[in-house]
Amino acid sequence: MKYEVVIIGSGLGGLECAHILSRAGMSVLLLERGAQTGGCIQSYKRRGLAFDTGLHYVGGLDEGQSLHTAFEYLGLLRLPWQRLDTDFDRVTIGDRTFAFTQGYDEFVNTLAADFPAERQALARYAGLLKRIAQQRPDAPGTSSVGRPFPFAALIGTSAYGYLTKTFHDPLLINVLSGTSLKMELRQESLPLFTFAHGNSSFIESSWRLKGDGSLIVNSLADDIRSHGGEIICNAEVQELVEKDGKLAYAVCSNGESYEGDIFISDIHPAVTCRLVKQSDRMKKIYRHRIERMENTFGMFTVSLCIKPGTLKYFNWNQYVYKEPNVWTFYQEDSPVGGILMSCRVPEEGSEYVQQIDLLTPMPWSKCAAWKHTAVGHRGDEYKAMKDCIADECIALAERFIPGLSDMITGRYASTPLTYRDYTCTPEGSAYGLRKDFKDPVMTLLSPRTPIPNLLLTGQNLMLHGLHGVTMTTLFTCAEILGKEQIWNIVKN
Repeated sequence: MKYEVVIIGSGLGGLECAHILSRAGMSVLLLERGAQTGGCIQSYKRRGLAFDTGLHYVGGLDEGQSLHTAFEYLGLLRLPWQRLDTDFDRVTIGDRTFAFTQGYDEFVNTLAADFPAERQALARYAGLLKRIAQQRPDAPGTSSVGRPFPFAALIGTSAYGYLTKTFHDPLLINVLSGTSLKMELRQESLPLFTFAHGNSSFIESSWRLKGDGSLIVNSLADDIRSHGGEIICNAEVQELVEKDGKLAYAVCSNGESYEGDIFISDIHPAVTCRLVKQSDRMKKIYRHRIERMENTFGMFTVSLCIKPGTLKYFNWNQYVYKEPNVWTFYQEDSPVGGILMSCRVPEEGSEYVQQIDLLTPMPWSKCAAWKHTAVGHRGDEYKAMKDCIADECIALAERFIPGLSDMITGRYASTPLTYRDYTCTPEGSAYGLRKDFKDPVMTLLSPRTPIPNLLLTGQNLMLHGLHGVTMTTLFTCAEILGKEQIWNIVKN
């Protein structure tokens, strides 16, 4: 059978593309190399508990906000979302704690109470975040209300440079950057647009799922099938075969080949290029460009099982830093200096948590010594390294939860190697290809490729996170359905 669209990879971008295109009436096939769909939003079970890999919270779900209409169209608003506290993110640096408050005016007022001399600068910054949140998904240069938006200027501006020029208090710069542990804070490359986009929707409103990421995965997958789409797992694409200047079919590890009119890759662009082994269209210059692009760092995660009735649920995300060195702490060889703490909403009727995640950035260099190993076969030194970093994360977390160590009944740690092996992401990158304000043209990718019927999607192109991947999905689908139809999806 020949499909109108064949999608490679079932991460959030692949699932959302399959949902939109199958709902539009196209015949869609989604191919997944692993045993289950979901990519970085899939979950796994240990001791009867489900743990997430990359999902912790999402922003902009209220009516009229940046993600509402897209999630409504995708059927994701029907899931059990819980709004976080008004002070949804709390940043502890040393012995002081600061709050990020939902609502742009409230965000300014809360931080201005601690930094009164910076009120005007905070208001300008909040205005920038608001404009980014209102940006139309079908045109990077236009806002939702039709005003020109300086996308090119922001993507070509240093995030760190903007912060240091706008704000005078070094502590405030660290506070404003403190919730961005969920992206790669790199002074020499991070664009202002990437930084601001990663914060803007959460200030609109912030939400946590009552359950694990499989709720999102299963909801999208069920809808895809109800629209007539097909999903096949354990079907790793081994080659994309080109004929007469276009892709003709995908050869898979299950011994099958699948023909398509259009192919969409939700896997890393470098991996995608390697699958196209012979091509008249994909020249060496394009392949070399993709192969040379740098990846963002990965994450170390330790998921903790908590003794029943010992830790009350906290309805916000807690960031903890030893020192005001938010932009550089992960580059140092000293013990872990910063973590994100996030807990699962407890079962109905309970006020105590059963599990909590601790995350800290981890550059590839810290686990590269085991790059030739596979899951479950990395040796005692690797396990000792994981145990040491997990201990350091827990010790830092005890600044917020004294006695946490005594509440733990089990723990499970993952490194960028884990992400690499489960998601086929080079170097276990958590946020895809690195964007660089000094060379935005070379580090931002279009959904289009030199092969006319091969498109890309996912966080490697422009934006990351649930919000960013969803916006990128719309760009990709617009190449097939047209911008007007995609814009109608998100404005109605």
